[in-house]
Amino acid sequence: MLTLFLQERQSISLWRGQSVLAIRTLKILLFTMISMWKTMFIREWWENRDVVTLITRPPRFGKTLLISMVERFFSIEYDGQGSVFEGLSIWQDEEYRQLQGAYPVISLSFADIKEGDFKGARKKICQIITDLYHKYMFLENGLEGSEKDFFQKVSPDMPDYVATLSLKSLSGYLSRYYGKRLLFFWTSMILLCKRLM
Repeated sequence: MLTLFLQERQSISLWRGQSVLAIRTLKILLFTMISMWKTMFIREWWENRDVVTLITRPPRFGKTLLISMVERFFSIEYDGQGSVFEGLSIWQDEEYRQLQGAYPVISLSFADIKEGDFKGARKKICQIITDLYHKYMFLENGLEGSEKDFFQKVSPDMPDYVATLSLKSLSGYLSRYYGKRLLFFWTSMILLCKRLM
């Protein structure tokens, strides 16, 4: 039996073999509760003004889902698409409705890097960074001289010095282009490190 406590005196119990409809209802309730909890994270995180936030939870705990939701909330790419958050606690506050879609965001995941050796992992990381640069190709038009040369050096075979500076440089380009600070979300870094150890 699975019991989900909704409020102080309410609970839903499911016995093995109950209908699919009951299970779907439970999934919707769980999704709604998780969404509400995760939108509370947006408020708490924003108000803390942390420079760096490390979220450590066991595998399959929803870290990537959390980061995707935070990205969708803040990213300029999703400006005007706040209807996803309607009905959730974060949307009740006008200040947070104004923050939706207001910032440049880089979201990076190393979850797909399955290589167990450094050389293979490095190649895949460089490809992910190259794909990220392609996503923001429009920035190249506003660059000149050494910045434009650097932008063009980013590739799957880029030298180490380009790879190590690539994310810092892209962050600077985006921040300057939009005239706002950049939010950077990075997932599955620890998982990658474990694979390479």
